[in-house]
Amino acid sequence: MGNLGMTEILLLGIALLIFFGPSKLPQLGKSLGQGIQEFKKAAKDITSDVS
Repeated sequence: MGNLGMTEILLLGIALLIFFGPSKLPQLGKSLGQGIQEFKKAAKDITSDVS
């Protein structure tokens, strides 16, 4: 993911709170987690098909 320091993570969190509000953050986190999980599964399927 890169070199994100504590300051950058804090600024991202504050920006997310401002843009989406506290009620939408759990929903965004869940969607992001599902997207990452699907991406990893697709990448695993592709690598197993190639091998």
